[in-house]
Amino acid sequence: MATQPLTIDRTKSAERIERDIETLAGPDYTRSSEAIMRYAYTPEYRRTLDYFIGELEALGFEHYEDPVGTLVARNRPAGENVFGVGSHCDSNRNGGKYDGTMGVVTALEVCRLNEELGLDLPLQLISFLEEEGSGFGQMLLGSRIIAQRVTEEELREKFRAVDDGRSFWEHAEEAGYEPERWQDSIRILDDLVGWIELHIEQARVLQDTQNRIGVVNAIAGYVHADITVYGRGDHAGATPMDFRKDAGIVMAECMLELERLAREAGKGTVGTVGEIELRPNLINAVPGQAKFSLDIRGVDEEGFRGVARDIAAFAKEAAEKRGMRAEYAQRQTLSATPLDEDIVAALEEAAQASGEPYMAMHSGAAHDTMSIADRLPSAMVFVPCKDGISHSPEEDAEPADAAIGAEVMLNAIRTFTAGGQ
Repeated sequence: MATQPLTIDRTKSAERIERDIETLAGPDYTRSSEAIMRYAYTPEYRRTLDYFIGELEALGFEHYEDPVGTLVARNRPAGENVFGVGSHCDSNRNGGKYDGTMGVVTALEVCRLNEELGLDLPLQLISFLEEEGSGFGQMLLGSRIIAQRVTEEELREKFRAVDDGRSFWEHAEEAGYEPERWQDSIRILDDLVGWIELHIEQARVLQDTQNRIGVVNAIAGYVHADITVYGRGDHAGATPMDFRKDAGIVMAECMLELERLAREAGKGTVGTVGEIELRPNLINAVPGQAKFSLDIRGVDEEGFRGVARDIAAFAKEAAEKRGMRAEYAQRQTLSATPLDEDIVAALEEAAQASGEPYMAMHSGAAHDTMSIADRLPSAMVFVPCKDGISHSPEEDAEPADAAIGAEVMLNAIRTFTAGGQ
């Protein structure tokens, strides 16, 4: 039997969401007077968790933190099935007040609405530790620990604090956690039957298409790599053009070829050169070496990985044609993450029932949902952010859109759980 969609008091929800976000943008919750800056094991991050704990306790939720500090709150005892909602409340070091935090705040609003409307849905809110990597230079760290995608050696030795160089393990212990029990973090997922994360889009597709909700059906995988071209450094004035081995020229050819390859691959595949290093980097010297980064992403696995293979081969050939050589070195790679068809369908149905414009889309950015989507049915909801700006004090999003997101999530959860999932 179909669940009749409900309509919430969106104005009231938007006001509460705005109040939460503005409170958490205050001086007690950031280490910077110019931006939002909070990350694991800092006093500002602790106060942010405590704010959420206070609001959730008022709803009768029980809470705990996993062995390294991911916050979990639920309205059912352990052993009973629950549906998960949440995101992360850490920021980058020059961040804004919406990235991540709006997702946790909206999840909190879903919990409030559940109580207010007497729905009695079984819910579990999660605020993942260290999504941005500001504390230890490791993105998605809390959710990767939950998914057991790290090693104890990395936690004890390799993952080091940006501020003081001490290990993640040492900082976790100092903050009162039990990193020796890190493998128990996976128990967070034990009772979850599904998961939805709301996030600002971090692009301008929703804004430019005048949609208020994005239903995310996949998260792009990526290849991060570097290409280094070895030429010969010469005097810029004294060396004729025909005698040069200019590594910068090969780099330029590769940048244009990357654009062509990504466009040809289609299916949302993108390629970016974001870091460039020329040596000797002087105005009057021909570059003898050029090093540049590759960020290649897409939801089609063969598509984005094919671009990475092809640009590596192109660089080698382009360098050899000019009497030089090129080396390709991969930094990191992650597979694309398809999201659950049933939850996506429930979200699309709820978005349609909202009467607001929405679209199906994929995420080009990484999110904690990637870490858990292969372990339980998962999906995401995007709301617009002004001009696509994120990771910046200038980022801006509308609490009214998040209120619609809360309504859509609530209806999708009702549909999904009513279906006996």
